[in-house]
Amino acid sequence: MNNSIVKVAATVRSMLLCCALVFLFSPAFAQGISGGATHDGGMSASLGNMGDPCVGAADPFGCYKSAAGKSSSPDNAGNMGRQTPSPEQPRSSNQAYSSQEHGEFQMFVFSSVGRMLPLYGHNLFVDAPNSFSPLDNVPVTPDYLIGPGDELVIRGWGQVDFDLSLTVDRNGAIYLPKVGNVNVSGIRYQALHGYLKNAIGKIFQNFELNVSLGKLRSIQVFVVGQAKRPGAYTVSSLSTLVNTLFSSGGPSLKGSLRNIQVKRNGMVASEMDMYDFLLKGDKTRDISLLPGDVIYIPPVGSLSAIAGSVNNPGIYELKKDKTSLAELIELAGGLTTTASGDKVRVERIDNHKMRKVEEFPLNQAGQRRLLKDGDVVRVEIISGQFDNAVTLRGNVANPGRYPWREGMRVRDMIAGMDALIVPEYWMMQNRISMVDIGSEKRLRTEIRRNENEINWDYALIERLNKDDLNTALIPFNLGKALAGNDDENNLPLQRGDVITIFSKEDIQVPAAKRSAYVTLEGEFNQAGVYKVKPGETLRQLVERVGGLTSNAYPFAAEFNRQSVRASQQKKLEEMADRMAEDIERNLAAKSQSALSKEDVDAARAQAAGQRALLERLRRAKASGRIVFGRSADKMKSQVIPDIVLEDGDRFIVPQHASTVSVMGMVYNENAFMHQKEKRVSDYLDLAGGPTRDADESRIYILRADGSVLSKQSTGSMFGSLNGQPMMPGDAVVVPELLDKFSLTRELKDWAQIFYQFALGVGAINLLRM
Repeated sequence: MNNSIVKVAATVRSMLLCCALVFLFSPAFAQGISGGATHDGGMSASLGNMGDPCVGAADPFGCYKSAAGKSSSPDNAGNMGRQTPSPEQPRSSNQAYSSQEHGEFQMFVFSSVGRMLPLYGHNLFVDAPNSFSPLDNVPVTPDYLIGPGDELVIRGWGQVDFDLSLTVDRNGAIYLPKVGNVNVSGIRYQALHGYLKNAIGKIFQNFELNVSLGKLRSIQVFVVGQAKRPGAYTVSSLSTLVNTLFSSGGPSLKGSLRNIQVKRNGMVASEMDMYDFLLKGDKTRDISLLPGDVIYIPPVGSLSAIAGSVNNPGIYELKKDKTSLAELIELAGGLTTTASGDKVRVERIDNHKMRKVEEFPLNQAGQRRLLKDGDVVRVEIISGQFDNAVTLRGNVANPGRYPWREGMRVRDMIAGMDALIVPEYWMMQNRISMVDIGSEKRLRTEIRRNENEINWDYALIERLNKDDLNTALIPFNLGKALAGNDDENNLPLQRGDVITIFSKEDIQVPAAKRSAYVTLEGEFNQAGVYKVKPGETLRQLVERVGGLTSNAYPFAAEFNRQSVRASQQKKLEEMADRMAEDIERNLAAKSQSALSKEDVDAARAQAAGQRALLERLRRAKASGRIVFGRSADKMKSQVIPDIVLEDGDRFIVPQHASTVSVMGMVYNENAFMHQKEKRVSDYLDLAGGPTRDADESRIYILRADGSVLSKQSTGSMFGSLNGQPMMPGDAVVVPELLDKFSLTRELKDWAQIFYQFALGVGAINLLRM
């Protein structure tokens, strides 16, 4: 008894489950049978279950419920027979196409050539429109067939008078008042006017007629085979094969582009090769579609890849088995200008087993060779080697390649000295500098010289040894090679030699052979820029140019050297970096030992002030000044130091000064008339004396010659510094009284900084800003 009850209950549950499934599934099947296409490219149920949108879903029962609700809605009730793919519907993840997808043969070619080659033609359909919009306001072709759903606009005048917009009904007819039903389905547009006039003429006479088309009907076509999104599509009645391919996304990676068929009433109405359209713009096989047409995309045919020196490397579909290499090269846009005609390599799959490589010349016979499915063709680029050339490069007027001949030597490559003058030299020499009249800027006198002077002692021949592929470097003396009969340096040349001419900037030559230019400015009898002799000293140069004027003040002379400036600047930057580290370290220590928030704030404020001062110090630039350290009475022309001159040295001698400056924490910063008997204390009194914020223990003298005199440097008491005599052009600097525990004070004495880096009076103003 109990067993029977259990069996009955199980049977009832099975029946209820079956009914529920039928209820849930039936709307989806009804929608599929109607021929609708979903946007993800699935076919309707009439074409099999491959288009079922709920197959593979995470929740198939919920998916079918949602489909049932949508199918039974009033909005969809009248559209179940023909659905246009909607842009709002998302693509299913298993059918979505991405430009990053690659086929099996593409990956095979990638492993062979090292780059991903495109499948030719498929990029045309990447990001293609998801739906096809009916064409409006486009002239209708004369052979357009009238069908149900087309709108006819008919105007008549004369014995008849009407202006009608009529839609062809399902039976293919329209109703004309007082005439009746007229069947127009299947009539071509070019014959429609005569056809209607003849029909109306059976009733009326003496009238004229104008017939045009209004809104055109939509038709349903099918895209099947190896399509990216197969299914049924509702498109405009003016749609062609190509239009619909775009609508459906085109062939998949496994679909053919060369044999796409339009099937109509069981027959092949047209067969189109998309390569003709892509390569030649030929659309003669692009026919207009009719309701019920089937676009069939067959599987892809034989594939062959071509890479290297062709205009469009890629993977191409071979339409026939007897495709030659020349035809493949033509599909790829032909050979590039640099393609090698010596040889071509073909990697071939032998009978679906092994791979082999064939190599043959790319001549007419080679291009007639037939290709097979899976061939990978490599077209090489020409060699960069010149067969009969010698290269001249470097510091020459016309670098380049020149033809080689038997018995050619170095001197044959360089006709004369003019061949070694680079064009930039003449451009620099002929440059004109302009200055506006009345401008405050003055035009400085510059001596323009050839900065890239020829290195006559060293030039080079590079020669490739073809036996071991090593490059030999053969040096020679350029000056001797061009001077005369010196076969030791006027070397014979071989094919492929490279001659390099260097400048003195390229390879540093001995100082005695380098050209040096020194600038003399100020109180000289002949100020200017002079080329100095090797080993010439400053005193010798001053005497050679006529000495100093009677108004010269040699004690305040400034001698600047580029190498010293670079060294001073580097040390200045290093010192600033150390100071920055010490500032942060000092702030951290004070913050840790602070007893209150006020102490921390005070430490931070002090660090901020130190950083600001440090930033101003970073903006100061070293001058490269060399301080002679001689007394004023000894600084006369005959006792100017015998320092050996370097290229770029600058010696500036000002006119005789007559003032002494007092700067810093005084009541009246100013320049005062120099008086021989006055001392430091006298000038401080003239300036009103030090202020309450002055650090009197660190007053220092900045001499006109760049030297610094302070209490620490003299090793004496403050009073002795106070009694020091002052020279014209000197400056007394009174620094600010800093915090006893100030890091700035602990790090460096400012007098020492000015002395070490020759910052000058201008830097004092910068640091005090």
